[in-house]
Amino acid sequence: MAADPYSTLGVSRTASEKDIKSAYRKLAKELHPDTNKDNPKAADRFSEVTGAYDLLSDKDKRAKFDRGEIDAEGNPMGFGGFGGGGGGFGGAGFGSGPGGQRGFSGGFGGNDGIDLEDLFGGIFGGGGQRGGGGFGGMGGGARTRAAPRGGNVNYRLSVPLPDAAELKPQRITLSDGKTIDLKLPNGLEDGTQMRLAGKGEAGPGGAGDAIVTIQIQPHAFFRQDGDDLRVDLPITLDEALNGGKVKAPTAAGAVMLSVPAGASSGKVLRLKGRGMTRKDGTRGDLLISLQIVLPEGDADLAKRLEGWKDSRDVRAKLGI
Repeated sequence: MAADPYSTLGVSRTASEKDIKSAYRKLAKELHPDTNKDNPKAADRFSEVTGAYDLLSDKDKRAKFDRGEIDAEGNPMGFGGFGGGGGGFGGAGFGSGPGGQRGFSGGFGGNDGIDLEDLFGGIFGGGGQRGGGGFGGMGGGARTRAAPRGGNVNYRLSVPLPDAAELKPQRITLSDGKTIDLKLPNGLEDGTQMRLAGKGEAGPGGAGDAIVTIQIQPHAFFRQDGDDLRVDLPITLDEALNGGKVKAPTAAGAVMLSVPAGASSGKVLRLKGRGMTRKDGTRGDLLISLQIVLPEGDADLAKRLEGWKDSRDVRAKLGI
């Protein structure tokens, strides 16, 4: 009768799947035959911990064991025995080798098998053969799960607001020191996450991914308003009175903007397609608010306006 699998792995009955796998990795690395060629007892112990892991890593079998429906070897309670066809040793492919040493010759009690490539592929440098050889003679009858990929690596990338609007590629340095030019996606917004396949940590089943979280930086004068951008544009009194062409900033650079004659502070001019890029590839607009800036202490301007008064009731709409 096999020992209690929880005791074999040195974990509690409430241990998580992660704890069980971690315990097995540690024991398997210590006891693996490739690193204990002068210690035959290590091979037996290795078989025991592998059998325990095989049972506890299978959710269905672990539940059945906890309910007392199967024993530690995976046999239905009341059907024990070696070689009987009920899933015991011998008939299940977990037989005895020369000199009584147990080896892997098929499955473990007819279950789903152990993912040896998962557990040892990156630890022992491929020492575990697949097929007829393998760890202690594991045959091709065992079904294996895919080897685990390496862990994901998280990054935060600060992107200037104009670059976010124009989807300007951003250079990012990865943990391995390599740099890549990251192409920003349509519909970019603060908190957008981008996945770079295979740019994470290395693992037996391949490298994990890099997860890049975008943070759009506040700008000195541009403000995001949904899909639009806003900016306040200072103009002089004569530009407001007479109108004309003035230089205005956009996310892509400066353009010449036509200010209509008689423009007031607060008047909003719209430049279509100069805002943020939407998911469908279209773009919002740039909304430019004109701000008349009067000179301070300009005696000439005061003299020119002397005796002139604007008789309009410009606050009438406020009810005052």
